[in-house]
Amino acid sequence: MAKKVMLYALSTCIHCRNTKEFLKGCGVDYDCIDVDTLSGEERERVVEEVRKLNPNLTFPTLIIGDEVIVGFRKDKIEEALKK
Repeated sequence: MAKKVMLYALSTCIHCRNTKEFLKGCGVDYDCIDVDTLSGEERERVVEEVRKLNPNLTFPTLIIGDEVIVGFRKDKIEEALKK
């Protein structure tokens, strides 16, 4: 069974855009939230989710199964997808 893949990104971030393109190129189905496009309570809730996974609150923050990958790291992404 395929792992759940979740990407927390910023709509203006080049590394986030590269991560999206890379996942698409790998044929990976993933959910994505562009955190900077949210507002109010929803934004606060999502920021808190990201902070629990990545205390530095940097983007992209990618979750593949149980693994958290911070930044655009092709090698780590490929490795996590193969597990």
